[in-house]
Amino acid sequence: MSRRKVSEHIAKNAAERVKRLRPDGIDQYLPLSGGFAHMAEDPFTDRIEREPYRDHVTVAFIGGGFAGVMTGAHLKEAGVTDIRIVDSGGDFGGTWYWNRYPGAQCDIASMIYLPLLEETGYVPTEWYVHGPEILEHCQRIGKQYGLYENALFHTRVTGLEWDETTRLWTVRTDLGDEFTARFVSLGLGHLSTPKLPGIPGIETFAGRAFHTSRWDYAYTGDPVGGPLGNLRDKRVAVIGTGASAVQCVPHLATACRELLVFQRTPSVIEVRNNRPIDPEWFAQMATPGWQQRWLDNYAANMTAKEQPAEDLINDGWTAMASMWRNAEEGSQPDSDTSEEIGGEYYADMEKMGRLHARVDETVEDPRTAELLKPWYHLPCKRMTFHDEYLDAYNVPTVRLVDTDGKGVERITPQGVVVDGTEYEVDCIIYASGFEVGTAPTRRAGFDPVGRDGRRLSEYWADGMRTMHGLHVHGFPNAFLVQPLTGGTRFSNLTHNLSEAAKTVAAVVAHAVSTEADVVEVTRQAEDAWMGNVGIDPEWRTFLGTECTPGYSNNEGMDLGPHSLWDEHEFPDGLGFFQHLQEWRGSGEFEGLEFHRSDR
Repeated sequence: MSRRKVSEHIAKNAAERVKRLRPDGIDQYLPLSGGFAHMAEDPFTDRIEREPYRDHVTVAFIGGGFAGVMTGAHLKEAGVTDIRIVDSGGDFGGTWYWNRYPGAQCDIASMIYLPLLEETGYVPTEWYVHGPEILEHCQRIGKQYGLYENALFHTRVTGLEWDETTRLWTVRTDLGDEFTARFVSLGLGHLSTPKLPGIPGIETFAGRAFHTSRWDYAYTGDPVGGPLGNLRDKRVAVIGTGASAVQCVPHLATACRELLVFQRTPSVIEVRNNRPIDPEWFAQMATPGWQQRWLDNYAANMTAKEQPAEDLINDGWTAMASMWRNAEEGSQPDSDTSEEIGGEYYADMEKMGRLHARVDETVEDPRTAELLKPWYHLPCKRMTFHDEYLDAYNVPTVRLVDTDGKGVERITPQGVVVDGTEYEVDCIIYASGFEVGTAPTRRAGFDPVGRDGRRLSEYWADGMRTMHGLHVHGFPNAFLVQPLTGGTRFSNLTHNLSEAAKTVAAVVAHAVSTEADVVEVTRQAEDAWMGNVGIDPEWRTFLGTECTPGYSNNEGMDLGPHSLWDEHEFPDGLGFFQHLQEWRGSGEFEGLEFHRSDR
């Protein structure tokens, strides 16, 4: 492959990037509040009236997704039983409680994505399970570990404040609750606050409109996986072509009178190759400790500098990691010049060429196929995987409306306008994703107040500061279950959450067993950890200057203090996980101070 072709590929990517740059960055989006608050309401579970709580618990966990149920389960296993999980949804599940759109599915293999499989004895039905099964598994964990008994659902935390005198946290909610907790832990997730595109006129649309995370089955019909029968005479618009659109469009394609998909930037569509899990194979494979071995094997294949001897998952993710590993071994000089281009650019072009070829092979209309081809570097956006999305554009009633990178021009009471043309529709489905890059306290909806009245937003004004991504100085007896300022940018978030949950459980159990009233990371330990944390300068430059706008680069703006990409010195995820395992396994909890009162 000549250097000229690679240079042309890079130039095309750059031209497409420039089209999509806009001065408002992440401010182009709107929250589901104010005039759009009705879109944030729960369409799945009825609210139950209750009296406010005025009691005390040992541990309050804010968030009922994977982070909450995993931490609750490990706390129970460690002997800490007085746990209350608080969540704005009507049940456990987090993202998987809200994302019930047709076709919702994980993109990480079930054996490593679904937590606590070995503990619950559950066998997934598919290699990549669908949303209802993931939600059911969250509920299974909640039932097995008794987490429902003290949970508060349809409840939003509005205040969290440390009392130095009592050495307790006070938790306040939108339902008038005001209870205390010895320890608090937050697991609110990155993709928990849905956003709308700030399109002029969005508030004027007279038809039905909803976000994919609040799917309106009362309007579309059939919430259990069958045809969306109510749409047979409807003209439907989907705005957005990210992961949720990729998964729901094939289901809409054959259900609507007409489906219009409005695209600003096409997604990478890799082969999914989903298949059922053979129970006999699973029984032979699942020897004691099997899930941890699979987790470790995947982490090694995704992040290790040298190719591991075995790849248990062997899917599109590990194949991509292998490709980058090989590309980084060197660069390729052009025959006519001494200038070199890094091998990763050659690999990027070759891979994108194969993805483009798949579009041409699948989509019958050449113009539509050309518009569906992504032009950006592969690391700039998370890949999507699907075996029916591209085929949906061969359905006669489906039409792709490409906006040439500009996005929808405006919305009218009757429909959607692109480049001066109005497309009349009965329903608009916003597949516009979730807030990323905004301040964590904004996404949480409350601002924890730690020692001496200092708010977390103040302490994090210049970016997150933690040790291990878990502990924050000045916020005693409080823990985070999330990966930022932790050890790795890693595709399987469940592994990050699992190790964090185990660590929180170990620290809390130690504090309880030693009757310590307060546990807190020292400023020295936090400083030492943060000295090893931060975006690699070359990676920051790449994101800011070569990537098409998206959540990975703050929509093409300066990455700012709340970037998604806080990274630790460990270059491989498995190394960070081993560090955490050794740290908590030693029982010394270096960097934390445990205090026992004289009361």
